[in-house]
Amino acid sequence: MITTTCHCGRVTISIPRQPETLTNCNCSICRRYGALWAYFRESEVRISYPPGARRTYSRAPKTLQFVRCASCGCVSHWERIADQGRDDRIGINARNFDPEQIGPAKIRLLDGAKTEQYLE
Repeated sequence: MITTTCHCGRVTISIPRQPETLTNCNCSICRRYGALWAYFRESEVRISYPPGARRTYSRAPKTLQFVRCASCGCVSHWERIADQGRDDRIGINARNFDPEQIGPAKIRLLDGAKTEQYLE
């Protein structure tokens, strides 16, 4: 497992391995967060925080919620809040990890603003 924390240390995030790719999405929320998303199965990831240390945000159609630390504000991940018949992925914000922990992952641009397609 590769482990990190948010800036203040209240949220701990562990992923099972270095991601092969990271997604840079240009949708209205992701570009504001500046996140690079690493995708894993929800069952592979460990996220822990004390009571009250987590805040969420979602907007219509409310299929995903973005989670951040209530203290320092670091966005830790997104998770599904509605079953859309998709897989059980979770998006982990790789920006919280030291780049050496993440390794030489390829960064892919997702046109989340318009086409929902990867731009290769």
